[in-house]
Amino acid sequence: MNPIPLLYKRVLLKVSGEALMGKRDYGLDTDTVNGIAADVRDVVSMGVEVCLVIGGGNIFRGVAGAASGMDRAQADYMGMLATVMNALAMQSALEKQNVPTRVQTAIPMESVCEPYIRRRAMRHMEKGRVVIFAAGTGNPFFTTDTAAALRAAEMNCDAMLKGTQVDGVYSADPRKVSDAVRYEELTYLDVLARDLNVMDASAISLSRENKLPIIVFNIHAPGAFAAVMRGEGKFTRITETQ
Repeated sequence: MNPIPLLYKRVLLKVSGEALMGKRDYGLDTDTVNGIAADVRDVVSMGVEVCLVIGGGNIFRGVAGAASGMDRAQADYMGMLATVMNALAMQSALEKQNVPTRVQTAIPMESVCEPYIRRRAMRHMEKGRVVIFAAGTGNPFFTTDTAAALRAAEMNCDAMLKGTQVDGVYSADPRKVSDAVRYEELTYLDVLARDLNVMDASAISLSRENKLPIIVFNIHAPGAFAAVMRGEGKFTRITETQ
């Protein structure tokens, strides 16, 4: 029996901090983190090289901190530290699934993880290790979406996958708007022109410049990550042309 061909050999998975909350209002839901780790394990076992960027919005969001009167740069640094906490939690969950994992952070903190070094990260991936990139780009005013697009380009990934709460990109939030339209295919310019709430404009532009496909799917559907790798299931693909 011939193995099912894979769409991509090396991918970056972007997971929002909110996705790790499960049904909680704040922090981490262990079952949710373990479920995502199991999906990553299944994809790695298929022979795909995987790296991750995880947000920190479940713990602290820089924009919200700035809106409450905090200095924006300071608030963003706090948000970066939140992503490190999430990355360590995901590393622990993956290693319980017997998946070798490394955390690299854009803000040096050698006691808990490696500093971000591009060539070392690529070598880890070539050896079958999952690399989790934490602390965004290391600079304030840049979101973890932009960090994900940057790291995906640096790692020469074939695609960037964004795991969300729904099964693709919609014209509006389908959880609030019953007649929201779901898209199968979009271009980068479609996303920007229609102001679709997928990723921020800088992340979309960076992906466009590097011809990096963006795949949006439901991170909470068990097996969805592996299904996307096989070209199955529900997802939205964003590329240069439809």
